[in-house]
Amino acid sequence: MREKPDQSDLDALEVQLGRRPRDVHRIAFRCPCGNPAVVETPPRLSDGTPFPTFYYATCPNLTSEISTLENSNLMDEMNQRLKDDAELAGEYHAAHDDYIAARTALGIDVPEVAGISAGGMPDRVKCLHSLVAHSLAAGPGVNPLGDQTLARIGQWWDNGNCLERRNLEPRNLEPRNLEPRAKES
Repeated sequence: MREKPDQSDLDALEVQLGRRPRDVHRIAFRCPCGNPAVVETPPRLSDGTPFPTFYYATCPNLTSEISTLENSNLMDEMNQRLKDDAELAGEYHAAHDDYIAARTALGIDVPEVAGISAGGMPDRVKCLHSLVAHSLAAGPGVNPLGDQTLARIGQWWDNGNCLERRNLEPRNLEPRNLEPRAKES
């Protein structure tokens, strides 16, 4: 599933991200509710910035679940498995090649990101968000560690439609005051 975003997609992405989306090339995967969950971004943004992250997870329900796993020891476990399991390492390297091939297919030459995929591929794990986004966009069986992370997440959409939840909450995009509160006596 790869489709050009329409205005309703761009509006949905703005609510999901809390900012205007930049240079969305295609919607690569949708949540079961129909909202975008993963977008494709060109390797060079319109302002000229190189951007190697081709697949970008946008659904807050999904990214929240991924963040929880990133805060666990899962990435350390995966990195150790990559060192110990040659077959897994080979499959992960193939996922790296697939990622680069998909981005290269856009026909936009960006020497600054040549050979760079995302998420630490091909030899380590440093961002589960990128691996899951790749798995959702490319489909099962392409990125083994993205697939395994997705299996741990389960049905992230059961948390409710992210747009409906975000539209019910006050939109405060200003930085919060993180000073500790004074203790009450």
